Amino acid sequence: MAERIEQRIEARLPELEQLERVGLFTRKEIRAVIKKASALEYKIQRRALHKEDFINYIQYEINLLELIKKRRSRIGYSFKKDEIEYSIVQRIHGLFKRATEKWKDDVQLWLSHVAFCRKWVGIQNVTFLCFIAVSQNLVIHKTPRHWWEVLTCKSSQSLMELMHAEKQRKEKKEFEQAKMDLGEFSYSEEVLNGEMARIIYRNAIEKIKGAEFYLSLLSIAKLFDFTQDLQKEILENLQAENADDPLTWDYMARRELEMGSLPSPECTSKQMKASEVAQKEERCCAVFDEAVTALPTEAMWKCYVTFCLERLNRKTNSEELRRKRLERTLCVFSRAHESTLLPETLYKQWVHLLLEVGLTEKATEVAAAATKRFSQSVEMWHTRLQVLIKLNSSDVAQCFEEAVRQVKSKGCLPLWTLWVEWSEGANSKEDTQALYQRSLFVINPADSVTMKEKYLDWAYRHGGYKKAKKVFTSLHESRPFSLEFFRKMIEIEKEQESCKMLNLREYYERALREFGSTDSDLWLDYIKEELSHPQGKPVNCGNIHWRALKMLEGELVEKFVSKYTLLQTGHL
Repeated sequence: MAERIEQRIEARLPELEQLERVGLFTRKEIRAVIKKASALEYKIQRRALHKEDFINYIQYEINLLELIKKRRSRIGYSFKKDEIEYSIVQRIHGLFKRATEKWKDDVQLWLSHVAFCRKWVGIQNVTFLCFIAVSQNLVIHKTPRHWWEVLTCKSSQSLMELMHAEKQRKEKKEFEQAKMDLGEFSYSEEVLNGEMARIIYRNAIEKIKGAEFYLSLLSIAKLFDFTQDLQKEILENLQAENADDPLTWDYMARRELEMGSLPSPECTSKQMKASEVAQKEERCCAVFDEAVTALPTEAMWKCYVTFCLERLNRKTNSEELRRKRLERTLCVFSRAHESTLLPETLYKQWVHLLLEVGLTEKATEVAAAATKRFSQSVEMWHTRLQVLIKLNSSDVAQCFEEAVRQVKSKGCLPLWTLWVEWSEGANSKEDTQALYQRSLFVINPADSVTMKEKYLDWAYRHGGYKKAKKVFTSLHESRPFSLEFFRKMIEIEKEQESCKMLNLREYYERALREFGSTDSDLWLDYIKEELSHPQGKPVNCGNIHWRALKMLEGELVEKFVSKYTLLQTGHL
């Protein structure tokens, strides 16, 4: 992964060098870009991908484009765009492509890509992308298969009509500015005003229902500045047909952020801005309050809490606004909890927020309430235990016992891992060892693999070689194993001054018994040990080689032979 990240950062260097060379960025700023880009790249190259990481990366790159645009305007420099902006735009396309392939059912991702293309690429190049966005996203993933032709036709046609209307409006404006006679040109007012798109939209909503469909069409309409009437109609239909959908209420509440406010005239400019934002957020919350009354569901409360958290996480220089946001968020969390409608996933965020602001007693109380309501949830118990450990509570051991009683053995590995890690620092070696041994009998076989690795590692760290060998001996017949369990013991043996080849052979043979058919490198490492160890017997290598060929499966044989040849010639 590190090599891939390094390659991608190196690919940016030409554009960054140009930015510095032409005076748009300083050397210090270039270093800052590289540092930030490296961090963002790392997040999107991990095995577990998160949509927020892609969104953050895309937004960073777009902000970079905006900054370059402003600085070009300021210094009057308009050259080298192919070397600078073009590569950034292509990188953003690549990020959008990866994100939309991973999260195909996210309407907003597709529409964000469309909006980006319209601004930075041009309307002519976005048509096909829009068609894919509508057909793939709104059809395949959100609608029954028999609506395929309806949606593909209606939604994409509506979008194309709006794009055609925009193109004609631009042409007409250019001709009028040039004072050309429009007599020979035909510009239908219906087309120019997007009426054809309205007709297609009305036909589509007779077949397709659901707030998400309406909102996706509304998002498309908002890309064009001449669709106010169409937007109004979609919005009215959304409220009339989907009043019982949390997405409708969520949209209507957040819409208040787009409305203007009238701050107090005696405020300073910064105060005015903070006051205006505060008023908008209060109006949003008024809508959300109405929503959770009209639609008291977990999904609706989740929308409300999520909104409050988003606003709380926004940067502000106003301490008063920050205080209001915090109070509001904590209040909404409490109300949702009291209504027994706070989703499980949000309890963890509530607890972390309470700890962050120093409300430790409340955090402990909320964590306990979460495990009471979701008594089978490993994550809730894990969160509660983390709180108790962080606060050095005397109830940690008792809580661990209660957790493993409540939670089923399958999936409880995080609890046992946390328990033994805590025990290493809080209890005696004897108690910790007893805990490791107990865990191996309680958790399911698949999870015991991890605990065996941790047990062996702990034994070596706290008891040295003899302790580690004793633990290994006590476990080496207790399947299942991981390859890492054996490799750890091999490394422990090799760290000893009197490293014995006899012991290494035992560990390799035991490992090969379990993994010899699926890991060619294990055979090669065994051969290397016989060749390099003072007590090794090179004569054994032929036998090991023959056994490997007999035991390995499929392409692994070819891989082994290739590396074995390199080893014989001294190139490995």
